[in-house]
Amino acid sequence: MSVLNGKKILLGISGGIAAYKTASLVRLFIKAGAHVQVIMTPASKDFVTPLTLSTLSKNPVFSSFYNQDEENEKWNNHVDLALWADLMVIAPATANTLSKMANGTCDNLLLAVYLSAKCPVYFAPAMDLDMYKHPSSLASFNSLQQYGNIIIPAESGELASGLSGEGRMAEPENIVAFLEADLESKLPLKGKKILITAGPTYEAIDPVRFIGNHSSGKMGFDIALSAANLGASVILVSGPTNCKANNSLVQVISVVSAQEMYDVCHQYYAGVDVAIAAAAVADYKPKIVSAQKIKKAADEFTIELEKTKDILASLGANKKNQFLIGFALETENEIENAKIKIQKKNLDLIVLNSLQDEGAGFGIDTNKVTFIDKEFHVEEMELKSKKAVADDILNKVITHFYE
Repeated sequence: MSVLNGKKILLGISGGIAAYKTASLVRLFIKAGAHVQVIMTPASKDFVTPLTLSTLSKNPVFSSFYNQDEENEKWNNHVDLALWADLMVIAPATANTLSKMANGTCDNLLLAVYLSAKCPVYFAPAMDLDMYKHPSSLASFNSLQQYGNIIIPAESGELASGLSGEGRMAEPENIVAFLEADLESKLPLKGKKILITAGPTYEAIDPVRFIGNHSSGKMGFDIALSAANLGASVILVSGPTNCKANNSLVQVISVVSAQEMYDVCHQYYAGVDVAIAAAAVADYKPKIVSAQKIKKAADEFTIELEKTKDILASLGANKKNQFLIGFALETENEIENAKIKIQKKNLDLIVLNSLQDEGAGFGIDTNKVTFIDKEFHVEEMELKSKKAVADDILNKVITHFYE
C-alpha cells in the first residue's frame, strides 16, 4: 500500500506545456489511494481542460475565486481548500508562478491557496534550460526551500523549445515516487518493528467444538494498520477473525489456540522494538481434547480445564529493551486490577477497557480506554472510534522513543 493512500492532495497546475502530464499524475494519485483536488491557473487551461482533470479526480476543478457560470455565484474559499490538504503539489511550476510564490504575489486562486497552506508544499519546476539556470529562477528555488517548501528536481531531456537539457518537469511516475520516498523517510516509526496480537483464541473441546470469546480482532488490526501507516514493520499474530490488513508492512500470522499464539510471539519477540498484546487470549483450555465428536448423552457434562500459558506475562519476564503494552478488560475495581497487572507482568503501559462503559467492548467500532503507565499515571480517554484509539496508542509509542 502506498504511503499516499488516504492522503488529501491539492494539485496546483500553472500555465506551462508540461500541464498536459497532469492528467497522468492525477490518475497515479488516485491509483495510490489519494483524494485529489485540482486548482488551475487561468493560463493552464490552455494546455489541459478542467473537464479532463475533474473526471479523473472525481472532484470539481477550481481556477477562480468564484464560479462565474453559476446563477448564484459561489466563492471558492482558498482557506478551506488549504486547510483540507495533507500536502500540496504544484506541477508544473513555471518560472512566473515560482517567482510569485517566492515574493508573496497573490493574483490568482492557486497563489492564494499556496499562501494559506499549512501542509507540506512540493513544487516541480518546468521551464526551458536557460530559464531553469537563470539567476532569478535559482533565487526563487532557494527562497522557496528556505520557506520550507520541497523541490522535486527537474529532469533532463527534450524540451518544448526543441532544445534538450535540464528543465523538463519530472515525469508523473517520478513525482509520485519522490513524494512516497520523502513521506516515508519522515514517518516517526520508520525502522521500528512491532509485534501485535489480535482477536480471540479458540481452545478445542473436540474436533467441532471450542472454548472462545466474542473478540472481533478489530482493535488489534486497527493498531497494526496505524503502526504501518507510521512506517513501522508489523508482525500481526491473529486468532480467528474476519478482519483484513491490506498493507505490505503488515505480516499477518494466523493462529487458533493460545499455545500457537504463545509460540509465534516468542519466535519473533527478541527482534522487535515494541509488543502490543491486544488479543483476547483464553485463560483456560480443556485438559483433555477428545479425538472424536462428543455425543450428546448424559444430562450433565463436565469439562476439566487447565490454565493456558500467560503470553503477556512471559513477554514481560523476557523483556530486554522492548516497549511492552498490555490490555486489561475489567468489570470491577478496574484501576486497581490494572495496576496489579502492570507490576505482575512487567508492562510499560496498559490499556484499560471497562465493560461498564457504554460504547466499549466486543464487536463494535468504538472503544473507551484509560491509559496507565508503569509509574501509575492514569489518563482517561473519551469514547472514540477504535481507529482513533489505535492512533492514541501509537502516539504513546512515539512519545516513548522520541521524548
